[in-house]
Amino acid sequence: MNQFQYTVTDPMGIHARPAGLLVKAAKPLNSTITIAKGDGKSANATKLMAVMGLAIKAGTTVTVTVEGGDEEANAQVMEKFFQENL
Repeated sequence: MNQFQYTVTDPMGIHARPAGLLVKAAKPLNSTITIAKGDGKSANATKLMAVMGLAIKAGTTVTVTVEGGDEEANAQVMEKFFQENL
């Protein structure tokens, strides 16, 4: 299991467009990717409505967990995605 934390810098938070991009980036990976907020809510990164349901706003720190498959490589892909898009 690999984890990293990321503080969302997008002024609009994770709304429909970036959530859709996140799902597109996560689906081809052979790991289970989970996004969790500090309040205990979490969602599978391949489920658009679940990700949007987290209502992640700018300045929120999330924990991204990557399990199974090629965890290290997939965690790096996700971390790069978050830095470039969120």
